[in-house]
Amino acid sequence: MQLKGLLKAPARLYYGWRMIALGASIRMLAGGLHMYGFTVFFLPLSRDLGLSRAATSLAFSLARAEGAIEGPLAGYMIDRFGPRPIMLIGVVMTGVGYMLFSLVNSYLTFLLVYLGVISLGFGAGFMHSPMVLANTWFIRKRALAMTMISGSVALGGAFVAPLLSLAVQRWDWRTAALLGGLGVLVVGIPMAAMVRRSPESMGLQPDGDSLDGPPPSASARSQAPHRSSSEVDFTVREAMRTTAFWMLILATMFRVTGLSAILVHFIPIMVWKGLSEQRSAILLANLALFGLPAHLFLGWLADHVQKPRLMATTMLVATTALLTLIYGQGELSMWLFTVLFTTVEAVFPITWATVGDFFGRRAFATVRGTMSFFYMWGAVLAPVVAGAVYDRSQSYGPMLWALVGLYLIATVFYSLLHRPLPHQDAV
Repeated sequence: MQLKGLLKAPARLYYGWRMIALGASIRMLAGGLHMYGFTVFFLPLSRDLGLSRAATSLAFSLARAEGAIEGPLAGYMIDRFGPRPIMLIGVVMTGVGYMLFSLVNSYLTFLLVYLGVISLGFGAGFMHSPMVLANTWFIRKRALAMTMISGSVALGGAFVAPLLSLAVQRWDWRTAALLGGLGVLVVGIPMAAMVRRSPESMGLQPDGDSLDGPPPSASARSQAPHRSSSEVDFTVREAMRTTAFWMLILATMFRVTGLSAILVHFIPIMVWKGLSEQRSAILLANLALFGLPAHLFLGWLADHVQKPRLMATTMLVATTALLTLIYGQGELSMWLFTVLFTTVEAVFPITWATVGDFFGRRAFATVRGTMSFFYMWGAVLAPVVAGAVYDRSQSYGPMLWALVGLYLIATVFYSLLHRPLPHQDAV
């Protein structure tokens, strides 16, 4: 009796998941250093260069302004040339930038390096490009794929930020920055080189669908009940004519305003609440660590429910977190705030999955970059305002109450979102 045909070879893993693994690893590497690392550098850098908190925050804010201006061009370049060359450029600029950062000796050189090298490469290479991979390689599992990439930033924060803090305590912030830059170059360049542009470029289909087989079944399509069975691609101009485009921008702007202010000032806020810098760094690491399961759970859930309602619910949880921070006393309350606030960053992949659902794949990077030009201004102003308020009043209270109001407004905008139809729903 022949065994041929009786035993099936195991199904090969869809190549798109390899792309998600690469995108997640690259984001984990630099996200942990750049997104969560800034607050680790915040106080020692301020002391070393003799800067106020407003002045130190200004560098972070100017970097976000640069990212907003850069966004539309970066998106166009990614759509035009693919994510791999942009990621390679971003890795090199970020790695070299942090090595130069370790040598700065004045506020001017700090701004030149942080803005002219680090943030310029980081936005296009580590923020936009990996999310384009998820949107290009997946449709039905788009939210989950984006969640895995976005959540990797939290994982990087959980491991990279404590290592940075340890390096700062054992040596100094300059040594920590130098080691971080070397790590980005050594690990990031080989990873970025393995990225592939799209499933079609390899003779594949999104989600691993067969080229010759029938279209996805109704049961498969039902995994994303808010999507139609056929995908529609908007141009940037068409997207900008819809109400959904601008509502997403406003809701995201209010959300990232709070996230940016809290992340930049996280350790200073915890010190203001009575914790030591070391205990605050532990809380920061756990903010990142708890963010991973929050990302994964919300990302899985987003492929099964209406994304706008999920984002609105999540913002109510974030508002509760801010109230806990305002009224809470003692380390236990700060732990509760940390756990609840993880949901804020977990909304990022759901937002971009919603953009992919609403506007399609073809111009996704350009649409995303254009949106970032508008919404990032909240992240630009928030850290500087928070620092200025503290410098004047020695309190973060007024800033936190303002964020509560913005988060409630964001909740309303998310709850009112609906999917636009082509050439309809124009503002």
